[in-house]
Formats: sequence, structure tokens, C-alpha cells
Amino acid sequence: MSDKQCQTAIYGGQAVIEGVMFAGQKVHVTAVRRKDNTIHYLEVPKKDIPWVQSLKRIPLVRGIVGIVEASAKGAQHLNFSAEVFAEEEGEPKEEQKETLAGRLSMILGVAVVGVLSFLFGKFVFTLIPPVIEDLLFGRMFQNQIGHNLIEGLIKIILLVGYIYFISLTPMIKRLFQYHGAEHKVISAYEAGLELTVANVQKFNTLHYRCGSSFIVFTVLIGVVIYSFFQYDSLIERVLLRLLLLPLVIGVSYEVLRFTNSLRDVPVLRYLGYPGLWLQLLTTKEPDDAQVEVSIASFNRMRELDRQM
Repeated sequence: MSDKQCQTAIYGGQAVIEGVMFAGQKVHVTAVRRKDNTIHYLEVPKKDIPWVQSLKRIPLVRGIVGIVEASAKGAQHLNFSAEVFAEEEGEPKEEQKETLAGRLSMILGVAVVGVLSFLFGKFVFTLIPPVIEDLLFGRMFQNQIGHNLIEGLIKIILLVGYIYFISLTPMIKRLFQYHGAEHKVISAYEAGLELTVANVQKFNTLHYRCGSSFIVFTVLIGVVIYSFFQYDSLIERVLLRLLLLPLVIGVSYEVLRFTNSLRDVPVLRYLGYPGLWLQLLTTKEPDDAQVEVSIASFNRMRELDRQM
């Protein structure tokens, strides 16, 4: 693959329960390890829809399109991983559907840190902070920019607290370990090293092109955009936030792309650090077995991309 192809391919990496998904140029691949140590794959060829591809070339719009598309793909691969897990537990077929539904509901607790339910998570985290800020600080001063800054701080506190507490559960901790394994594989590949467990484990779990960085940018960019619009009541303030949400997401995506292009430029590379700091929570150190699964998924994706 060329450098450009590589960047496109690895941007779609995603941890899914007990496995990892990588999105290539032509195929999405999820690798899941069974109890007998064999690795099973879900391979879904990409189907480019002309009008969707056209939208992806439009600045501000392409970020929203990418999120929706990634959410749909993520749900499909998440379901595959959950099905494999259920089979490993020896659940009767008639009980698997109900059990899987419950398990998927638990996994949706990480909506705000992944693209699977990003829009829902962003919707909730857009509604709650202005209400809290208005109740606590609404009568303290009249400067709306100040209120916007406090609102942004409340969003960050809620976000960090939410991620921290769900990361304490065993299921989410393992999900974050696979997230870390995915980043390590990407970093090793970009460094030109052979993808072995030893080589991959040399890298840390942080990476610039990550959905965690995107989430941070939506908070920071939102503070700036909201400052250009006036409101006269809490209801108007909340409605304004909801109406501006697509613009905030679109601008945040463009800023993320911009900071990614500057990550090798001294000083300017620090623009991407807020997202990396959040990844200290959304990634955990993986064990060797998890890294093996991530390598298998990435290698299978590259192999299929070359064949198609």
C-alpha cells in the first residue's frame, strides 16, 4: 500500500469485545480469537455508493457521513464478535438472541468513546452540560462567552468521569486493551517494522488518528462556535446547541484532519495532544494474545485489499 492508502486503511481500526476490526481500502475485517486459540474472521467487502462518495468530498459534510458509515459497519462487526462469544459460552441457539441483545446493551455503555453510537452520545452530552451550567452559574454573571467556557469544562469533566468509571468494569477494560493493541499495530506498521508481537509491544497505546481525539475536538470546537450565537433562555440555548451539532461535528473533523497532517511539525504537533490525553483513559496496555489478534486482523485486511 502507498502511504496515503495506509492512512485511509488504518483510520478505521476499532476494538470489538474480544477482537479487533480494521477498515481497508476495499474490505473491513474483524478478527476474533476462540477458546481453542484459533482466530476467526468476518470479512465484509466495501460497497462504494456514488452519492455517498460524493458527499465524502465535501468539507464539513464528510465528517458526518464518515461517522454514520462507521457506526453502521461497527454495529455489524460488533454483532459478529458477540455471536462468537456466545457460541464459546455454549449458549443454546434459542437463548443466544436474547443474551446477545442484553450483552450489546451493556457494550453501548461505551457509546461516547466509539463511533458505534457516537451521534447518540454526542446528543446526550450536548443536552446535559448547558442545563447543569445554567442551574449552577446561570445567575452569577451575564457574559455568555464565560458561560460557554464553563459549559465546555463541565462537558470535559462529565466525559472524563464517564469514561473512567465504565473503564473499571472488566468488559470495558478488555475493550480498551484491544483498542490499545490496535493502536500499537498501526504505529508499528507506520514505522516500517515487521508485525510481530515483540515489535508491536514496543509502541505505546496512543495514536493521533483516533475517535477519542475526535470527541475532544467536538468539545473544544463547540465552545468556539457557540460563542458566535446569542440566546435569551435555557430552552433557546439547548435548541441552539442541537441545531449547531452538525456544524460542530463537521468542523471538528476538518480540524482533526488538519492536526493529523501537522503531527510531524515541531510545536504544531501539540495541537493533537488533547486527544492523546483522553486516550490515556480509552486505551489500556494489551497482553500478547490481544496483540496477536490485532496483528491477524490487520494482516488479513491487507491481504484481502491486495487480492481485490
